[in-house]
This record gives sequence, C-alpha cells and structure tokens, in this order.
Amino acid sequence: MADDFKVSMLASGSSGNVTYIETPEHKVLVDAGLSGKKIESLMQSIGRSLTDVDKMFITHEHTDHLKGVGVLARKYKMEVYANEGTWAAMDGKVGVIPEDQKRIFAPNSTQLFDDLDVESYQVSHDAADPQFYAFHHNNKTFAMLTDTGYVSERVAAMLRNADAILMEANHDVEMLRYGSYAWSLKQRILGDEGHLSNDDGAENLAQVIGQRTKQIYLGHLSQENNQIPLAHLTVEQILQAYDLNVGRDFALLDTHPDRATVLTQL
Repeated sequence: MADDFKVSMLASGSSGNVTYIETPEHKVLVDAGLSGKKIESLMQSIGRSLTDVDKMFITHEHTDHLKGVGVLARKYKMEVYANEGTWAAMDGKVGVIPEDQKRIFAPNSTQLFDDLDVESYQVSHDAADPQFYAFHHNNKTFAMLTDTGYVSERVAAMLRNADAILMEANHDVEMLRYGSYAWSLKQRILGDEGHLSNDDGAENLAQVIGQRTKQIYLGHLSQENNQIPLAHLTVEQILQAYDLNVGRDFALLDTHPDRATVLTQL
C-alpha cells in the first residue's frame, strides 16, 4: 500500500534506544543502543527481521544509542548514517564498519531515499554533534526528539503538527533532585545539554501538537528517576490543561526499555 508507513519503538530508555521505521521500499533503524541479539529478538516480537533493514541513522555516540551499531552493520550489511562529528566520536566504539557502508548525514539537512525523505536537526546534548530525525512518507511525518536539554524553535518547527512524535520524558524533577545520583550528574541532566523532564516534554508537546497529530510516544525514561505511570500522568495532565484532548484527538503512548511498542501505521 502506498500509505504503508509504520513505526515501532523497539526500546526506549536510559539503558538503550532503538526505533524501527518502515515504508514499502525501506526498512530502517534509528540508533541501536542494545546488543545485537536483543535487537534481533525485539524485531522478531513485532514480526519483522533485521535481514530486511537496509539503513541505520545514528543520533549521537552515547552507549545507550550505539551499543549494537557495529555488530548489526557488519552482520546485516546496513548503510550507517551519521554526521561527521558523530562518526569521529564513534571511532573505536563500534569496531570496523566497511567504508562502503558509511554515510555522512550533515546536520540540518534532508536526504531522499525513494519513498522516504529524512530530515536531520541538531539538538542540545553533551555529545559531539547530536542530531535527531524526522521521517516523511506519503505526506505523513514521524518526528523524534530525545536527549536534549531544551527545544529550540527550529526543532519545534520540525515536530509541529507531525502525525506521530517521539518526545522525551526523561525524569521527574523531584525524583532526580532527591535521588542517589551525584550532584554533578544531577546538574548535567537538568542542564541545557541534558534531558527533558516530564514537565518539559509536556510543555513542548503542547506547542507542537496539531490537527494531524495522532500518536505521541513518551521516550527515554530514566529507570532511576522516573516511572512510566508518573510520566504518563504528568504529561496527560499538562496537555489537558492546554485543552488538548488526550485519548480523543490523539493517543498518548508509553515506551519501554525492554519491549517494543506495537508496530503502528501512521
């Protein structure tokens, strides 16, 4: 079908992040932050195989986004896309990837792949040159944003009125402040190059949800400083305060660190 545009968050959280996207002509991953074996299992759980994946798009070099990149690229001959700063930072972390599989995806640019258009946009995170992606197929858009300390107007424009959005809800501020992390780590997470809290994610969602938006995924939850029911409730209450009809006009969906969301058509 021409409108066969599907997504699944295979895993999302502080322990590992992998997203699967498919169109009739392409099957791609964004990041591979778990072991190759675990990602293979997660793909099987949604009725898909890594043998069909032809491309991987990398956001940044942190281990929870990178762990399985090298092994999957080598085993399944995937093309790997990242910007030059991320490629340099990945050196030594992913092993040898054949040169004919390495691709440059410059920040704030668009690349066209048959029936799939991909846009990159820079985010504010403590990595070499972090960027996330929006995927366009048949006039529909899936836009992704985690691992950022704040949302610039440029990034908000990429998310605005997308059909589906993955938005970071990394931590509950009070849980983080009173938790066991060292103060320096707490400052990093709370800073402009850290992560969005539940409240931050909700406030930013309230500015970008449009009439076309039907699916919101809450992603990259900290296993130490958040809980899925708490993140969901916090975001839902804030969106309702903006007169946004959660559950009627769009679905608010949870993600998990160790199991995939349902493969859903946009």
